[in-house]
Amino acid sequence: MATATAKKAWTVMVYLAGDNNLDSAGVVDLGEMKKVGSNDHLNIVAQFDRATGKGETRRFYLRKGSTLAKDAVANLGETNMGDPKVLQDFLSWGAKNYPADHYMVVIWNHGAGWDDENIYRSMGRVLKRQVDYKGQSVGPRTRGASRSVPVSQVRAMTRRPFKRALFASTVHTAVQTRAIAFDDDAQDFLDNIEMKRVLNAAKKPFGGKIDVLGMDACLMSMLEVAYQVRGAASVMVGSQEVEPGEGWPYNTILKAIAAKPGMKPADIGKMVVGRYLASYTQSDGVTQAALDLSKSTEAEKAVDKLAHVLLESLSDPQKLFAITRARKSVQAYDTAAYIDLVHFCKLLKKLMPDSAMQAACDAVEREGIAPFVLAAGSKGAALANSNGVSIYFPEDKVSPLYGKLDFARDSKWDEFLQAYLKALKV
Repeated sequence: MATATAKKAWTVMVYLAGDNNLDSAGVVDLGEMKKVGSNDHLNIVAQFDRATGKGETRRFYLRKGSTLAKDAVANLGETNMGDPKVLQDFLSWGAKNYPADHYMVVIWNHGAGWDDENIYRSMGRVLKRQVDYKGQSVGPRTRGASRSVPVSQVRAMTRRPFKRALFASTVHTAVQTRAIAFDDDAQDFLDNIEMKRVLNAAKKPFGGKIDVLGMDACLMSMLEVAYQVRGAASVMVGSQEVEPGEGWPYNTILKAIAAKPGMKPADIGKMVVGRYLASYTQSDGVTQAALDLSKSTEAEKAVDKLAHVLLESLSDPQKLFAITRARKSVQAYDTAAYIDLVHFCKLLKKLMPDSAMQAACDAVEREGIAPFVLAAGSKGAALANSNGVSIYFPEDKVSPLYGKLDFARDSKWDEFLQAYLKALKV
């Protein structure tokens, strides 16, 4: 197996859990990576589990100008990409064979964002067309298919957006556990508890924290998620809203790293946000943010103080009403229980002119979130109040699994949620 042994500036590792209906999309994204390819300063490696053919998992050292088949450096046979041991083995392999001063790990996946239906096969059956993904026809070939339909048309024809998601799955319980890296063949997934354990274990082969943890998926830019992996990575990049099916523009992101390999992790994070937003239009409705995980503890502490003030406010009917109005008006996302934290604080300050609440909200904005968010942006009027960090705030009941997260254990936020929902029923 040919590997690059000389230490380089950056190694980018992409974990493509494609044993589902994003199989063909994974091939397209690998093609984008190959438009840049590895060079003297940059290693680009990937592990791709396929649904088609024999469903085998291959590892690639991606180069410009070669065929994808020639870039394959290992065939692992059928694997369960939802098994934490498989991810951990990939990270150890990448660090050993492609050493670098800095590492960027991207977790790429799709959940059941299409109402439990394989959209590629649906389009083939109903329209006798394939789907146009980044200018290429993807999905299984369909008899009689003469052309493809654009993703925008697919999105318009379905009840929910064509999207890539980590927090949704054909397996209902996976929604409750914020599942990651679904493997449809194995019926398995990684949840945030497992992800924390795997990424922390990777610090040994990497010689320290992962420099940039990328989530090419939906709804990941949450305080709870960032806090969960705070000890394993320095910078996290993700989206508050669902990502359109095209996900990250790998060609422009990797081109920027190849052109300036001396960029620091924070600079890489900011760059990814900029390139991602530039690849979409206002009508696409997208968000992206880069978070400094070293500041996640300060963010948790600020929210903990806010939770204490909110808890004390629940006994006052007027204050309870103000909190409810803020929750009803706040920026929310495809999963309605996820809201923008800063926008919620801004609304609370307007609706509740209470000194304690004002101080707590100011602390969240200035001391918690401002230093935490390296870069954030959105496109689309419906997402105008996005500020980079979401938080869980259901309006019916709190998931019994929420309390297992580090953030819920370390802060009073879950206690506030329980008390708030109970107060509404009195």
